[in-house]
Amino acid sequence: MATTVLFFVFAGLAIACALSMVYHRNPLYSAVSLVGVFISLSCIYVTLAAPFIAAVQILIYAGAIMVLVIFVIMLLNLDEEKPYRRLNYLYALGGFLGIVLLAQTFFVFIAVNKTPKTVAVKTDETVGKTLSIGANMYTEYLLPVEIVGILLLMAIIGGVILARRLSAPELKLVVDRELELRNEADEIDDYRIAL
Repeated sequence: MATTVLFFVFAGLAIACALSMVYHRNPLYSAVSLVGVFISLSCIYVTLAAPFIAAVQILIYAGAIMVLVIFVIMLLNLDEEKPYRRLNYLYALGGFLGIVLLAQTFFVFIAVNKTPKTVAVKTDETVGKTLSIGANMYTEYLLPVEIVGILLLMAIIGGVILARRLSAPELKLVVDRELELRNEADEIDDYRIAL
């Protein structure tokens, strides 16, 4: 009974921290909220009798990975930007794509529930081996595997969009604007600044 109550407390805390992470415009506040999510997840792992995974969650994610994320945020020196009014049509497109993704999720959920869950594998002989892991992954846990696949696809698309290369004229405009912001406008056409 106590573990169930603790599970729901930590799950609610993780959801609240995740919503706080998405809500904040300041990336540092979002990073601190993400640390809260990681700590809540490690507490959930402790309630599920997995202390090793909880310790790894704290050491690796809440420790090392978040330090790297905060360093990147500090190095980027993000300023408050004004919202773009010319991209308002993207909200409708994003809403439509979100509805499509939700429909796909419901389709996968219904398909997973309709599939038979009997597996002809002796679990006492294959516990922890790749055969039992694969059989469970693609029968009982098919929905989470599909969700992770969709999330990874979205991360890849976001990474490609963020890392796209600018053409030379666009890059020259970005460099000139940056030099103006730094009050170094006299170096705009300096030959030492290579594009």
